[in-house]
Amino acid sequence: MEIYRIENVSFTFPLASGHALSEIDLTIKSGEFITVCGKSGCGKSTLLRQLKSILTPHGQTQGTVLFQGRPLKDVEQRTQAAEIGFVLQQPDNQIVTDKVWHELAFGLESLGVDQQTIRLRVAEMASFFGIQAWFHKNVTELSGGQKQLLNLASIMAMNPSVLILDEPTSQLDPIAAVDFLETISKINRELGTTIILSEHRLEEVLPLSDRLIVLDQGRVIVDDTPALAGEKLHAMQHPMFASMPTPMQIHAGVARGGERPLTVKEGRKWLNAYTHDRKVERIAATSTKESRTSAPVVIHFQDVWFKHDRSGPDVIKDLSFDVRDGEFYCMVGGNGTGKTTTLSLISGVLQPYRGKITMQGEKHAKRERHPIVKHRLGVLPQNPSSLFVKKTVELDLYEMLTDVPISKEEKKQKVDAVVEFTELGHLLAMHPYDLSGGEQQRAALAKVLLLDPKILLLDEPTKGLDSFFKQKLGLFLRKLQRQGVTIVMVSHDVEFCAMYGERCAMFFDGSIIASHPAQQFFAGNRFYTTAANRMARHLWPEAVTMEGVIARCQANPTPNLA
Repeated sequence: MEIYRIENVSFTFPLASGHALSEIDLTIKSGEFITVCGKSGCGKSTLLRQLKSILTPHGQTQGTVLFQGRPLKDVEQRTQAAEIGFVLQQPDNQIVTDKVWHELAFGLESLGVDQQTIRLRVAEMASFFGIQAWFHKNVTELSGGQKQLLNLASIMAMNPSVLILDEPTSQLDPIAAVDFLETISKINRELGTTIILSEHRLEEVLPLSDRLIVLDQGRVIVDDTPALAGEKLHAMQHPMFASMPTPMQIHAGVARGGERPLTVKEGRKWLNAYTHDRKVERIAATSTKESRTSAPVVIHFQDVWFKHDRSGPDVIKDLSFDVRDGEFYCMVGGNGTGKTTTLSLISGVLQPYRGKITMQGEKHAKRERHPIVKHRLGVLPQNPSSLFVKKTVELDLYEMLTDVPISKEEKKQKVDAVVEFTELGHLLAMHPYDLSGGEQQRAALAKVLLLDPKILLLDEPTKGLDSFFKQKLGLFLRKLQRQGVTIVMVSHDVEFCAMYGERCAMFFDGSIIASHPAQQFFAGNRFYTTAANRMARHLWPEAVTMEGVIARCQANPTPNLA
């Protein structure tokens, strides 16, 4: 049974020169688990929003979307609200009440469901999703993962027949993301709910998916099972193959055929067969990243404590660490452990009630010149839209240079250079709020880079970015390092941290419990590590990147082994 039929759908935003979607033809069957992927700005979110009328963006639409055999535009809003669940990328944008239990009941109340049924549905959802422990909490007390789970539970309380999710794990730590996706899979398996999900982090979601749909410039270029879709992308030499799961990419970098592994388990099995009866060459762990033990300390925390309210709990607890000049320092850890708060303490937005923070040897405290100005700090916040203040991307970029004493021509040169790097040329006339999540991230990064910061603070900079731009960003950050810029990054993207980070620190319960060079850090972790390390650590414990595993495989002479 078809739940959606998308017939020759094209969509154009107002004043845009080209289609955001072009001649999309898709059939989605009831009970399928479908993942949609593609480069930032390829049309993923625009496509998903065509599937629920109230969320369809303003613009010109051609073609027809059928829902359960009826044109979607003819399906009344009450039916769409009950039957079509939609989980947004930003969990805070979807929460509308103050208490967890209020949020669970809100949708049902809006549909006019009787109180007894509401109580039953709320209790059922709280039990199914494991919400009992925080059922009576204020939503402001929840972590990012809990908020996203609450959004999901609130929607599922209405018993939708289809669940649409737009990059739902982008703000979750790796463990919370796996838990969330497993919950989605459970809904699909046990309730038969159709799942349509867009995602950049494909490592965990593809093994759960029935189909993978790949978009490129608003067109469907691949629609197949995940394994066959990966093979087609590889045969096309398409950049999106770089987003495929690590085991598949390692196989492609080593072998010349055979079935490509999709999961770490399958990758281990293939790797064991590849190295069977052969002497495994162990390559000494090497690092091209410069040691900075002799470089001066530019950020110093000593016994720092912080709480948001005088009577509230401590968020930062006895935190001490140093960041050296020119270092790329990564902070990882679960949601709500204090990482973002630490960035706010560095920037001077927040002040500790105990302990000492120094910047470039000077005590870090409120003064006439804000620390961001005095120490040339560039800050990319977790929510990039908070930086946008103008009606177009171009005006927003020039706004950053308003008080900079340079000529108009020099301002144009700076803006042109950052536009070229961040690939925003075709988006300059658009309103920043009309951009996709990845495009907003690139636009916000462009604004920050225009400041020529000496210290760069990044909060989830790879959120919403495709693998192609992640690589470009990583190489650019290395270039900034060579120019003497110090980078402090909070991220859930362990693959990016392992590839480009210099030192990594693990946050837990408001403090740092471990800090090591990146390779040593990820080689020593069991869960907070890369897929490449989980796949190959039984042979090469020190290998933490795909390139490292491929190099070690190629160091073992082998026949043409699939």
